[in-house]
Amino acid sequence: MVKAAFVGFGEVNTPREIIVDKCAVAEAGLVKEGMELVTSIYPITDDYEEKDIKRAVAALSGKDFDTLVLCIAGWIPTHAVVKVAEHFRHKPMVLWGLCGWIEGDRLVTTADQAGTSALRKTFYDLGYNFKYVYDIIGLPSRTKKVYNFALAASAREKLRHARVGMAGYRDMNLYGTLYDGASLKREVGPEIETFEMLEIEQRAKEVSDEEIQAVIDNCMSKWTFLKPANPESMKKAAKYYLATKAICDERGYGAVSLKDVDGMKKLLGFPPAPIFMLLSDEAGLCTVPENDSLGNVTQLMVKYLTGQCAFYLEFYEFFEDRVLAGVPDYVPAEVVDGRVTVMPAAFGELSEGILNVSKVKPGKVTMCRLTSIDGEYYMHMVVGDALSPRKWEEAGWTQPAPQLPGLEILLDDVEDFTDKVMCQHYIISYGDNTEAITNLCDMLGIEII
Repeated sequence: MVKAAFVGFGEVNTPREIIVDKCAVAEAGLVKEGMELVTSIYPITDDYEEKDIKRAVAALSGKDFDTLVLCIAGWIPTHAVVKVAEHFRHKPMVLWGLCGWIEGDRLVTTADQAGTSALRKTFYDLGYNFKYVYDIIGLPSRTKKVYNFALAASAREKLRHARVGMAGYRDMNLYGTLYDGASLKREVGPEIETFEMLEIEQRAKEVSDEEIQAVIDNCMSKWTFLKPANPESMKKAAKYYLATKAICDERGYGAVSLKDVDGMKKLLGFPPAPIFMLLSDEAGLCTVPENDSLGNVTQLMVKYLTGQCAFYLEFYEFFEDRVLAGVPDYVPAEVVDGRVTVMPAAFGELSEGILNVSKVKPGKVTMCRLTSIDGEYYMHMVVGDALSPRKWEEAGWTQPAPQLPGLEILLDDVEDFTDKVMCQHYIISYGDNTEAITNLCDMLGIEII
């Protein structure tokens, strides 16, 4: 739940019942959006003895909330709001101005925007982390904007305590998947913890045959196999999944990556696609291969904002009006169009594994990628229309080559996107999620490019 505190303000000489009624409607709208209001107090006025101000501070103190919603239901002198807000300046805030109404042939106002326009620059000058929202007579209340900002504040708090598990380090000696631990912790929040693949192997030896069979019977049986897989591959997938899940559960990881090409495939002789599928679909973890640290962090950001699995795709071809993005291993069941479909297949000199060849759902998508440039963090983001791809294959697969999961994503300006592309992996979510991602990045001081 998105947890917020709600304080409604109105000038002491404005009829009390008007302020109360307006605040009650605004409060109900936020609850309807899905917000949990841990404290809700109104009307708070500018009474001479400041009893209301003290009452508001007392009601808010000690409460667990991520966002402070300051609802301006009428004119209110600036000092009355600031004297409440200043106690919680470390919290993200929404400065929300309500509006008047039409009564017969005339407009009636309580001067809500006189209050907010007096406060907006003051909040800026005081260094508050805030969103300014105002309602308009005759249009629906902008409760969604208030909710979206509060959602971003909730995501920011989750990120501050998030942990990512990284089995191994720097697969294939890639540069684009590296990270700086101190700046990531300081600026974004998550902690990335590295554990050795040896630990997975050791844990896998402790997994019982009964546990392995249970995964095969209850989880992998959901998949549609185009050809029967080697029973030994099924058992390896199950035991490595259980071993990795145990580590993630113990350490509270919300996302995980494995050393893929130079690790699981080279050292253990087992392509990890089915392990990732199980970790995503059964354990609910964000997953990306190849020790892609900032890919994992981007996934957590998107998941906390959208509730989606935030899957990865990588680029294969650029066209004038679109990009071909796909994966050579797996996609989560959540994004599959139809049934999860797999088949045994081998690529080049690598051992045969269980490859996901499912179709991916088309639709409007948001592609984004967190990156670091000279110690500063940026989010590259674009919205496109994803279509089912034409028939295509990656050279090197055992013939007949599999149709890999993928999408052709139509973009307004492909060259602008490719001029800024930050990595081969981008994180995909369905819908236009730019407002939510922008809100979070603004809170974290991350520039959108």
